[in-house]
Amino acid sequence: MSEFTLEESSRLSTAVVLAAGEGTRLRPLTANRPKPMLPAGTRPILEHILNALIEAGIDELHLVVGYQANRVRSHFGSTYREVPITYHTQANQLGSGHALLQAQDGPNDSFLVVNGDQIIDHRIVKEVSYAHTDATATLAVVEGPEAAEYGALKMEGEVVTKLIEQPTSREYRLFNAGVYAFDTDIFETLDGLSIEQGELPLTDAISQLITDEQTVQGIRTDLFWMDVTHPWHLLSLSRELLARRGIESPEANSSVYVDDSVHIHPDATLVGPVVIDSDVVVQSGAVVGPHVAVGANTMIGADSIIKDVVIDTGTTIGPKTTVIECITGQNCEIGPEVTISGGPGRVIVGE
Repeated sequence: MSEFTLEESSRLSTAVVLAAGEGTRLRPLTANRPKPMLPAGTRPILEHILNALIEAGIDELHLVVGYQANRVRSHFGSTYREVPITYHTQANQLGSGHALLQAQDGPNDSFLVVNGDQIIDHRIVKEVSYAHTDATATLAVVEGPEAAEYGALKMEGEVVTKLIEQPTSREYRLFNAGVYAFDTDIFETLDGLSIEQGELPLTDAISQLITDEQTVQGIRTDLFWMDVTHPWHLLSLSRELLARRGIESPEANSSVYVDDSVHIHPDATLVGPVVIDSDVVVQSGAVVGPHVAVGANTMIGADSIIKDVVIDTGTTIGPKTTVIECITGQNCEIGPEVTISGGPGRVIVGE
């Protein structure tokens, strides 16, 4: 990780969040809402991202929206936690670089860019923000075996020398964490690139900067970072947030988070870690937890067993029902005496 003194560096105050994507690999959960609005615990992924940006000192937000854009606009409005939001629309889903290009009339100076579909520790944002002084672009770099899945990169010292989008070898261990700082010249670079195979990735612009011998700086981090690609990743993300106490609800004890409006029958049992959002009813004999996130306006029937589950808003679970390792969509109904056992399964994506 690079060393720098915060007092000697200038903090970036503007951030662009790329939140226009659908998330086709998360269907059917994204049939009626964009990927950034899926639940991380009991709050949308995008809400966690904006919290991280604000905690890092951002005081001007630009959101690039596209698929189901009104779901984002109606949830956040024109401000979030008193920080103004400007919306930019990507009419066609043509990649992350094309999405950023839609915000070119927003930032007036160097700015941050984050993906709208991953949870990040706010300290990663700070690291990138304060380190971006002499480079044309700065990006957070994570080390791990996932490099082959996310696109790898090579570094010499703190300088990124190459991006490898689809590495065929497991030898690469460094990859891009999706947190960037750019000078406004990035828009000119993007504008000069062509859309290939229906997409203009942001990484194409970074590769072009490297080709043009511009300095692209990599800031290594081992702080919390988690992406959501497939539905089951929402379970992993919920577990991580509960373990790290990344939950915004009143806390009943060290691992049980319950909103004040929740009605829990005296004979029901909560097994932490668990978080329960507003206006939820838990009936007699139900056992909820561990590793459970219950969205608002949900009813859990008598004598039900709920374990390792993300229950989205407006869901009804009937009595004497067992639900393990499951994600529900919004306004779902699971009938009485149903068993969803969890465990390994075969999932067919496309063909």
